Amino acid sequence: HDGRLVQKPTPLMALLIILWIPIGFPLACLRIAAGSLLPMKMVYCAFKALGVRVIVKGTPPPPVETSKANHQSGVLFICSHRTLLDPIFLSTALGRAIPAVTYSVSRLSEIISPIKTVRLSRDRATDAAMIKKLLQEGDLAICPEGTTCREPFLLRFSALFAELTDELVPVAMVNRMSMFHGTTARGWKGMDPFYFF
Repeated sequence: HDGRLVQKPTPLMALLIILWIPIGFPLACLRIAAGSLLPMKMVYCAFKALGVRVIVKGTPPPPVETSKANHQSGVLFICSHRTLLDPIFLSTALGRAIPAVTYSVSRLSEIISPIKTVRLSRDRATDAAMIKKLLQEGDLAICPEGTTCREPFLLRFSALFAELTDELVPVAMVNRMSMFHGTTARGWKGMDPFYFF
């Protein structure tokens, strides 16, 4: 099933959804505004205050100082891509904005995104050159599976990222939804952040 509902639509669940919408939509708008407008160092605390739990396990790498003099590239974070918002939650957990490469993301999602997003062209040579350039500027997040997956396993992914840098950091994301799934293959992708939050 690829719908938005997490649970089977019983009469009680339908009533709860109807009662939740007048509260949930403004709350989602507030959460999106907090993520988009606040400095990244404050987003973690704002999300916590607004009921969004972000739990970090492990020690994140420090930011890499990149410059043309030392020819050191940034860290490439490899996300498991459970939702459209994985790079945003990565940035929230690290306390700094990590740009992300995207494909097939709605314009609305790009506009409200608190991090820089760069579209892939699906041309291997062009994308490799662009990713190398972005890594020279600093850290970068990539979701090599190319699509979101709700199931507890990884999909087949492009190995292009492994050829571009030695500084790879795998990032596993886990999210729990109570009412709506944040992503869907059908429907308008611009609504994904609102359903997620």
